[in-house]
Amino acid sequence: MNLYSWNVNGIRSAGKKGYQEWFTETKPDILCLQETKAHAEQIPPELACPSGYHCYWNPAARRGYSGVAVFSRKEPEDLRYGIGIDVYDREGRVIELQYDRFSLLNIYFPNGQRDHGRVPFKLAFCEAVLERCEALRKENRNVIVCGDFNTAHREIDLKNPKTNHNTSGFLPEERAWMDHFIDHGYVDTFRHYNPGAGHYSWWSYRFAARERNIGWRIDYFFINQEMVPYLREAFILPHVRGSDHCPVGITISGD
Repeated sequence: MNLYSWNVNGIRSAGKKGYQEWFTETKPDILCLQETKAHAEQIPPELACPSGYHCYWNPAARRGYSGVAVFSRKEPEDLRYGIGIDVYDREGRVIELQYDRFSLLNIYFPNGQRDHGRVPFKLAFCEAVLERCEALRKENRNVIVCGDFNTAHREIDLKNPKTNHNTSGFLPEERAWMDHFIDHGYVDTFRHYNPGAGHYSWWSYRFAARERNIGWRIDYFFINQEMVPYLREAFILPHVRGSDHCPVGITISGD
């Protein structure tokens, strides 16, 4: 099973930049989108729900902001929109899907903002996510968490760490939460296979950053430790255009 995650920075914009061609060629088993910036009824049917897929949208109450969506070949056994806390859920940041072998959380984590004004909101949201993941594990469920975390975890996860220590997305408290999450038994799937630097999933539109590979790795797939034996591959697709982010993904076995 191939699972993909992509912050499309506006599904309507990505749809004009090769997204649909990529989707048709890739044929993902599950695709999780973040920052869709649209309600399903606002976009063409082929974007809103591709043929052969079960489609789920959780837009923000505010139009043109945030939002997540999931397209799945297999119908989930259960579905949950949001995390159960209104202050977060009105921003359309989470879709949780229950399958027979795992629970999948597609999440668009908040941005702390340049003035750090939303960092406390972001960190509180992160803790709510961890609480939900731990609740699922207490039910003996495997957990997959994917999406745009809006945080580069370690210095190898961005091109210029020294000049970004006071930038939201690489603040000590944001990075400490990533450590906290991992300490609870969650595995960064890409780092499980790829320990080296130079792998990024987001690049600024300015200064030809993508062409120069001046980027950040802020898009992830995490799994609980017990699910590692089923992990076959984890990857980043920097050649895929359509957004300032690129798709990331994992392959898990059907055993």
